[in-house]
Amino acid sequence: MDHENPNPGQGQGQNHAGTGTGTGTEAVQNMGLDGAIPVFDQQHMLNHANSEAMAAMMAGQPFVPDPSLDTVPMADGSFMLPMMMPNGLPIEIPTNAVSADDIALYDRQIRLWGIAAQEKIQNAHILLITMRGLAHEIAKNLVLAGVGSITLLDGSSVAETDLGCQFFLAEGGESLVGQNRAEAASHALGKLNPRVQVHVDPESVTAKVPSYFAAYDVVIATDLDPGTFNIINTATRIHGRPFYAAGTHGLYGFIFSDLIEHDYIISREASNVPTTPKQESRTRSIVHVKTSRDGNKTVESVSKRELYSTWFLASDVAVLPPEYTSSKRRLRSVTPALSCLRALWEFKQTQDNRLPSNREDLKIFTQMATQKHKALSLPSETLRPEFLRSFLQNLGSEIAPVTAILGGQLAQDVINVLGQSQQPIQNMVILDGNTMEAPMYPLHPELELGASLLSVPNAAHDVHMFAADAIFTNPNPALPTHNLIKTHQDGDKAP
Repeated sequence: MDHENPNPGQGQGQNHAGTGTGTGTEAVQNMGLDGAIPVFDQQHMLNHANSEAMAAMMAGQPFVPDPSLDTVPMADGSFMLPMMMPNGLPIEIPTNAVSADDIALYDRQIRLWGIAAQEKIQNAHILLITMRGLAHEIAKNLVLAGVGSITLLDGSSVAETDLGCQFFLAEGGESLVGQNRAEAASHALGKLNPRVQVHVDPESVTAKVPSYFAAYDVVIATDLDPGTFNIINTATRIHGRPFYAAGTHGLYGFIFSDLIEHDYIISREASNVPTTPKQESRTRSIVHVKTSRDGNKTVESVSKRELYSTWFLASDVAVLPPEYTSSKRRLRSVTPALSCLRALWEFKQTQDNRLPSNREDLKIFTQMATQKHKALSLPSETLRPEFLRSFLQNLGSEIAPVTAILGGQLAQDVINVLGQSQQPIQNMVILDGNTMEAPMYPLHPELELGASLLSVPNAAHDVHMFAADAIFTNPNPALPTHNLIKTHQDGDKAP
């Protein structure tokens, strides 16, 4: 069945599963949150926003622009460009063929995506980072689908607040408080499907060097700060590994995907107009078409390629595609949760990764959200005070139905990517639990995409490679990594 979404601006909620295995535990020294703080470029500053808007909102007053207030600058997307390799590098691991027992067990899903796809799924090794409620849903779906192995990476301990939404902890209950969160979840997860290897890595992701991520077919990071997402994505790009980032805040959540360059096949009945290789959109192209006969029908297998950009670019400096910016109707339909999430990511980067918690924080956040909304060319009236209030009230919380929806959609996309069937997420899904909608937005900067995005020549190449190395090996913890990068760009040696 062809599930391709003909409308690149709309996403589809799906539900199913994928996996992982882990090796390499070298610790990286002195890698902290400073390395994730981007260099701000004043050229990207927006017009003044209303920092009193939150106070007005609480009083039920409308937004009134205040040009006397300073702006918060937006990040420049050029400094954090590592070299990268195409998606799909081989991992030297044994290949497990689909057995007769496997066919009996996975009969229904094999009917959906075929034996070849199932074999790829069963040989996939997935890394899942941070075992909170969203990761529980992702892990459940991937394990039930029969991935080869899944590695749970989490250095945190179970807290009482984890017991409310993380169902793999239900059996142990309060007795698990204080245990490693990945270890505590692994026992119940392993019982779902004994054919899947479940590994536990109790270290923090910040203790990993870039080569650690090369051992996995897919890397999924959940509920982390934006700087850490950026660091992991840098490592996955270096080693050509697909990367997903996802998180929830109460009724709101997101999925981001960076598959670098991903090929997949759509099989469908041929129409009267023959399909030919061509560029379908900025990110998607038809690279090959093969036809065959099935009884009286002509079936065509269309090979397509999707190109992606990085978390750093998509989470802030990327813009909506022309099909949105050229249509006022479509701009009005964009959820303001996108602007609020971007504001939250920038707030955390500039405020030591904490959530807004006081009146001054609310003013800063409102100013940032207003700027992000304007940067996306969205109409100001769609960012309403009541929406801002709802978003802020949900920060830091977990709601089971939301994690189930988002986790199911992410796991299904991983399965599609592993099996190279169906159109994958491109590249940001935003879930609004109030409306129960999860539209997909292709957010890309005005740069080359895919493998060529980070292929920069000569001096620029050296700067970008240094940026990737500096993130993981900052020799001076007192000096933020972005300062190291700037020093190197200026021609000086980093201390």
